[in-house]
Amino acid sequence: MPSSGRTHVRARPERTCVGCRKRAAKHQLLRVTAVEGVCVPDPRGALPGRGAHLHLDLACLDLAVRRRAFPRAFRLQGTLDTERLRGFIEERVGGAPRADRLP
Repeated sequence: MPSSGRTHVRARPERTCVGCRKRAAKHQLLRVTAVEGVCVPDPRGALPGRGAHLHLDLACLDLAVRRRAFPRAFRLQGTLDTERLRGFIEERVGGAPRADRLP
């Protein structure tokens, strides 16, 4: 029986990192939501509201903050607190604390 030449590859949802602007599979990125002016990590993807996606990388977080990408992604005015998100990423990747955050 002749084959049609098509391969059946399942489509995987892709999202764009708000920091580095690179596309990646949804499961490779962390969903972030805004709750009362604070960027909150949403690893299960269950929190309500608009979400932004970010690599679990402090460099991507720094880029997103510098570019003011979170307020734009959430369609909010002003700045958002990202310290909780930074702590979550540092805990997950085991990164050393930044020099300006040492006691």
